[in-house]
Amino acid sequence: MRMSVPAALAALVLGSPVLFAQATAAQAAASIFVEANPSTVPAGNEVALRASCDDNLKTAKVDSGLFGTVTVSPTFGFLTATATVPASTRAGDYQLDLRCPDGRTASTLLHVVAKLQPSQGPATGGGGMAPGRHAPALIGSGLAIIAAAAVLGGLTLRRRRFG
Repeated sequence: MRMSVPAALAALVLGSPVLFAQATAAQAAASIFVEANPSTVPAGNEVALRASCDDNLKTAKVDSGLFGTVTVSPTFGFLTATATVPASTRAGDYQLDLRCPDGRTASTLLHVVAKLQPSQGPATGGGGMAPGRHAPALIGSGLAIIAAAAVLGGLTLRRRRFG
């Protein structure tokens, strides 16, 4: 039975402990969860696990077909751990199951994508586009053009002075 906060307060004020107990039980059930951050991860990368049980003072277990069983430990009010997705993992959705010490459970999905490596760096014009054996000719031609421009510039200035 779902109950809103105003209804729970009314039940408490009117003295209905059964309704109030149902409201607190629903809130406690909502506080049991497990999360994976990031929820989509390339194969071979790490994933952070964050979970919550009743009091978060005892360790709990997270089971998956990816990395087996991982123990999540109390840290700053939550149960946390990290796990590495094996590099050989196929792309797909994998279920993570939390088992609390009191027997309650929660689950979530972890999306694994294929890890792609770029085959070549970006062509930014830093020489990566110039063919290897023509590079000395291109450099020599560029230097010859710069020298010719300097000579022509000098002759033009000299003519203006005498002209």
